[in-house]
Amino acid sequence: MPDFAHTPAPYSGPSAEEVIALRKQYLSPSLFWHFKKPVMIVEGKMQYLFDEKGRRYLDAFAGIVTVSVGHCHPAVNEAINKQNALLQHTTTIYLNNQIAEYAKELTDRMPGNLKVVYFVNSGSEANDMAIMLARLYTGNWDMLCLRNAYHGMSIGTMGTCGQHTWKQPMPQGFGYHHALNPDPYRGPYGDDGARYAADMADLISGATPGRVAGFIAETIQGVGGTVPLATGYLPAVYKMVREAGGVCIADEVQTGFGRTGGHYWGFQRQGVIPDIVTMAKGIGNGLPLAAVVTTPEIAASMASRLHFNTYGGNPVCSAAGRAVLRVVDKEHRQAHCAAVGEHLLRRLRGLQAKHDIIGDVRGTGLMLGVELVKNRTTKEPAKAETAAVMESMKDMGVLMGKGGLHGNVFRIKPPMCFSHQDADFLVDVMDAALCKL
Repeated sequence: MPDFAHTPAPYSGPSAEEVIALRKQYLSPSLFWHFKKPVMIVEGKMQYLFDEKGRRYLDAFAGIVTVSVGHCHPAVNEAINKQNALLQHTTTIYLNNQIAEYAKELTDRMPGNLKVVYFVNSGSEANDMAIMLARLYTGNWDMLCLRNAYHGMSIGTMGTCGQHTWKQPMPQGFGYHHALNPDPYRGPYGDDGARYAADMADLISGATPGRVAGFIAETIQGVGGTVPLATGYLPAVYKMVREAGGVCIADEVQTGFGRTGGHYWGFQRQGVIPDIVTMAKGIGNGLPLAAVVTTPEIAASMASRLHFNTYGGNPVCSAAGRAVLRVVDKEHRQAHCAAVGEHLLRRLRGLQAKHDIIGDVRGTGLMLGVELVKNRTTKEPAKAETAAVMESMKDMGVLMGKGGLHGNVFRIKPPMCFSHQDADFLVDVMDAALCKL
């Protein structure tokens, strides 16, 4: 593992076994842990995590793509601590400089007329609000989504999800229609965005009244296994959605703030400007912070009624969000993601040439996916093998994420301070783990 000058603080809390017992007794049984033998994390510093015994791990998943500029980044910590000492909480019924200045700084980084912000606390909340805005503004009800999508687990956003694993067995999804997923690897049309867009046209004419509220999509599907949308898909679909009276929502919860390398926002990869953008996760580097950014015209559709979010735009969270923006700019994180991501992608493709179990390597910047299959022709998912490799990599010091409907895709989305040396270590460890199979 690359050298790193940090000594973790001594840990004196309950043991991992005691924490497991507490979780089983007092936390929801729906919670799960990521490994067969779970890791107890008690400290983090930049791209590394430490367990209760002081062992260091390379974090390749960033708290599910949430730690953007690094665990306990000193500039973010300083901003949090400074604000925390002054005022921990007030709401939007009072004036506070942090939320107002943050809104300006965030919208300064948005293209077009995306100049109005609603601050909330999570990606699910942000997507809920975006859908409500679409329906209020257009006066239409039907929402268009994609199969394999993930937009949250609230009762409202559950209907948008295109994977059964995230849907509770209860009434949900009224008014949501799921189009064929424009998946360049598993989709029937490869990377032909126009042919997938034709399916959306058919969906609008056949499953809706012909008028829709909107279309929501991730610009690279995250939970679905780091799936970039087929080339040319978004421009074609955005056009037909707007012609049907709808608005276009870009879910940038995982793809924003320079992570994809070539662009600050994921939607810019396909040359489109959405009407509404949602963001969360990396926006606050781990703090509960999320946002919906839209145009003044769409924002006005909510003004006929009161709207209030108790914690949205909390001063401490706003201070953290502002610090994240400064760090991304000052440390050139976008360019860094592009350079390290290109190196990592090249090395992963070299690994693909060596191991037949790797069916696909995809993504951009530091948002990459490695899909394992039993057979490259049939593309049968190698689910058990993925879990085994992930467990083995953990034992060798690398914490990976996985996703996809079948759990057979490694989701490599580390903190954006991830280095070339970290990338090499990850690939070497993955190679060793794959050789064990």
